Amino acid sequence: MTTAIIVAAGSSKRMGFNKLLAPLSGEPVLRRTLGVFQKCAAIDEIIVVTSDALRMEVDVWRSSGFDKITKIIAGGAERHLSVHAGLQALNPDCDIVAVHDGARPLISVNQITRCIEAARTQSAVACARPMTETLKRCDSDGCITESIDRANAWIMETPQVFKRELLVRAYDAVIRDRLHATDEVSAVQHLGESVYVVENSEPNPKITFPADIVLAERFVD
Repeated sequence: MTTAIIVAAGSSKRMGFNKLLAPLSGEPVLRRTLGVFQKCAAIDEIIVVTSDALRMEVDVWRSSGFDKITKIIAGGAERHLSVHAGLQALNPDCDIVAVHDGARPLISVNQITRCIEAARTQSAVACARPMTETLKRCDSDGCITESIDRANAWIMETPQVFKRELLVRAYDAVIRDRLHATDEVSAVQHLGESVYVVENSEPNPKITFPADIVLAERFVD
């Protein structure tokens, strides 16, 4: 069994309003995200980790066609706490876990499937894209101090997909050691385990600012 944990408990402070309910071509961002995982044959169930403000909305969607959503649970104050809560709610039969940001609505069924297939052989993978821009480091005043070599640099995206036992063990260690893991790759690397990239050639932006909605509109089918 493959379970998707959709993390959707953020405060949207930088957005100024709830970005997960922002309309993207007439459909809320989170609903569009869930729709892709609902359509993906490689996903057996979906656990949504969200806020109280969104719980009722997600429950309405579940009763109107999103039958892969098995649980809607409360998120934590930080992302790693939300993911840990989702892991505690996994079905005993689950062996592969895909963690995805609810604010990445343009992920494709094909890319989700590729990540899951890779995780079955490599145990730990992350959807990612290679860095192509020139990178510079600045000091606290914004003055450029040096160039950063972009060779072998990758931008992490989601889903990040793992064998269940490995990810559960990683997040248990994160909680035990009181770490602030910003993604699953960091959590698994804390154990000293390797994580591999699965290149994504399709747009997969995270909706963070109002302008991101305008950009995402260009790529919606």
